[in-house]
Amino acid sequence: MIDTATHHSAKTVLSIAGFDSIAGAGLQADMKTISAIGCYAVNVLTALPIQNTMGVRSVYPIPDQAVEDQLNCIFDDIYPDSIKIGMLPNPNQVEIVARLLKGYQGSIVIDPVMVSTSGHLLVDQETITLSKALLYPMATLVTPNLDEASMLTECKVSNLEEMNQAADKLIHMGMHAVLLKGGHLDSEKLSSILKIAGQDPEIYESERIASKNTRGTGCTLSSAIASYLALGDTLPGACQKALDYVHHAILAAKDRSLGKGNGPLDHFFKR
Repeated sequence: MIDTATHHSAKTVLSIAGFDSIAGAGLQADMKTISAIGCYAVNVLTALPIQNTMGVRSVYPIPDQAVEDQLNCIFDDIYPDSIKIGMLPNPNQVEIVARLLKGYQGSIVIDPVMVSTSGHLLVDQETITLSKALLYPMATLVTPNLDEASMLTECKVSNLEEMNQAADKLIHMGMHAVLLKGGHLDSEKLSSILKIAGQDPEIYESERIASKNTRGTGCTLSSAIASYLALGDTLPGACQKALDYVHHAILAAKDRSLGKGNGPLDHFFKR
């Protein structure tokens, strides 16, 4: 018999993302992160990239109808407390996700997956354009890195001043809030900028960790933010906690040797 006085429902986070054979990025990184933070992960698979730590070899999209069926099946049973959206490989999937999430009452965090860590282009321009029009305005937060911000704004973004300018442009494009990640900055400190519409920007700084094991940092960060939002944190607070989580996950994995390329983080580091 269940003791209802002590039984509590877990906060649920839906990850809509692609697969990673190495389990360091994409849907698997999301599941690890969401679980480590204390929420329950549910999933919709959008694509099957063929990849290892050295790079992406090819990408096979999941059939569009299968993506729609997965979403309907989950919402028929579990209404997630927050949603993280990662790789959507084609315009049809963007349209499906935007249509089915219309009216969703919860936080949506979008990691605009466009280029892999190894430099492989993962989506075409039509998919990017449709995402900007249909999906990003629905989001609580969009989390581009410098390369993705450059593609979205069609302007070079390579320093802190250009990051500020890009954040403003993205807000003017209709986004509610953006966390512009500075992991690709050529500096000893990592600086990320949170810009919420109508508010002054907030800058988060941390020490750069020398490590090749940085696979899936964007996936991990966005799913961590979604998890902390599900747990009730404010957007600035969720971003700070998620950045701290990623920092410690990188630190814990820096001396690990796994694969010949960019290895994964340690999502279950000892706290």
